[in-house]
Amino acid sequence: MRARLPLFLGVFLVMALSNAIVPVLPSFAAGTTAQGAIFSAYFLGAFLLVLPAGYLADRVGEVPLIRAGLLLTCVSGVMLSVAASPALVLAARLLEGFGAGLFVPASLALLNARADHERMSGYFMALLNLGLLVGLLGTGWLVLQWGGVYAGIYLFTVAAFIPLALSLGMRRGAAGQAGIPAETAAATLDRLKWVFSSYFWLWVSAVLIIGITGALTALHPEYTDLPPDLVSQEIALMNLATIGAILVTSHASLPPVPTIRAAAVAMACGVALTFFSVWGFLIVGWLAGMVMISQLAFLAGASARQGVLMGLFNTASYGGMTLLPFFAGVIAEYAGFPAAFAAIGLCALLVAATIGRCGCKVKAESP
Repeated sequence: MRARLPLFLGVFLVMALSNAIVPVLPSFAAGTTAQGAIFSAYFLGAFLLVLPAGYLADRVGEVPLIRAGLLLTCVSGVMLSVAASPALVLAARLLEGFGAGLFVPASLALLNARADHERMSGYFMALLNLGLLVGLLGTGWLVLQWGGVYAGIYLFTVAAFIPLALSLGMRRGAAGQAGIPAETAAATLDRLKWVFSSYFWLWVSAVLIIGITGALTALHPEYTDLPPDLVSQEIALMNLATIGAILVTSHASLPPVPTIRAAAVAMACGVALTFFSVWGFLIVGWLAGMVMISQLAFLAGASARQGVLMGLFNTASYGGMTLLPFFAGVIAEYAGFPAAFAAIGLCALLVAATIGRCGCKVKAESP
């Protein structure tokens, strides 16, 4: 438990801090394009580092990356707390993404290589989404009580120093797990290329399915024009549903391709419902949780070493969260919200149309 506590508490607070800015985005920038850029900057930073972090986890071990990720998260929170211009907010969000980009794949690589990976990864992903949920609701409540848009950022920044301190007690082991032969750096790179090409459409599905949740989150404050506390409560429905789906799905074995195809079709319907009703967030969140945990369960059996797999998985996820919210914001500003929601729904249908090409039906180790 001593080794897992920094991971579980860390992912909760890293995600809470990342979402603390969402309910108050209009206070940091005007217009959906600028707000989408601030929202996406975090995911861009994570996107740039998750794949190198996955590679390094297989080469030098996970613990140094976990510590570095938590340290950058704390530094970025301090920067956000004193940022006085949109440019500084963008820089802080980018650094915050760097921290998550190191921490999340390294932590998942450590957990997903365990014999009880489904349960441990399920807890990790549930806490990840719980952090997003608390970041939204906590910030909305604090703004209502204290009247300051920085209240949530202050709280979660201070709390993030706790898992950083706990991570110093983690034992730093060698990369990989006991009983797994060592491999050269060239062999690790070859394995990365192999899993990328073999599961290409799985990565595409992660880009689009996870990106859809980010796009809806980024659009909602401006689309509804509600106070921050109500915005946070409505978006939180999606995270709440995702937590429930993860906990249920982590105790079941679902075939990846049929699950993703069915979820993608249903998610297109959920996006359409979200345009008219906040209850669409429940559908989108539940389906996203089903897809994420079934992908992780599959990847756990695809290779004994999990670093590069988690690097690719998180690259796809953060890539979607980087691109789709920004483009949805641009479409909403220049073509209107109906066009933006239609584009998001088409992304879900694209997954349903292409996932059948994925080579995920047969689990195999790279040669």
